[in-house]
Amino acid sequence: MASTWDLSILIDSLQRDLQARIDPQSCVMVGIYTGGVWIARELHRRLGVAAPLGELDISFYRDDFSRVGLHPEVKASRIPFSVDGSHLILVDDVLYTGRTIRAALNEIFDYGRPDRITLAVLVDRGLRELPICADVAALRLRSNPSDYIKLRGPNPLSLEFLPGGELAPA
Repeated sequence: MASTWDLSILIDSLQRDLQARIDPQSCVMVGIYTGGVWIARELHRRLGVAAPLGELDISFYRDDFSRVGLHPEVKASRIPFSVDGSHLILVDDVLYTGRTIRAALNEIFDYGRPDRITLAVLVDRGLRELPICADVAALRLRSNPSDYIKLRGPNPLSLEFLPGGELAPA
């Protein structure tokens, strides 16, 4: 049986954790398509980040591109600010193997060199294949590879979890 969570509570948690770490007047924010952009839009608005929101489509940066092919809905990345010297907040919906974040970092560095990157995710489900960790996560799970966790949206946003994993405190 599938479970759902109250996203407003999870996004509230991300907002509180980020407020303690950032200066909204001097940081920049980038969401990863698609779910990360949906979450980033809400955080960007709530936190009052001065710079416009950036959006990344990491399809061409994935290391499994040759195995899985191109995603049918490739979007253009949009970074409407200078990355050089910035404190960049990178937002994604679900952190799993770490490969999406690795691809996002590769693309970000093609735009320039930020001084610092803070990774914020809605759900950290564990099971990394790469040594990447979230600085801020609203929900941390101990999951199994067979679990299904998906953010659906954009209106309304809902987080689906097909069981198999066990909740751990964030």
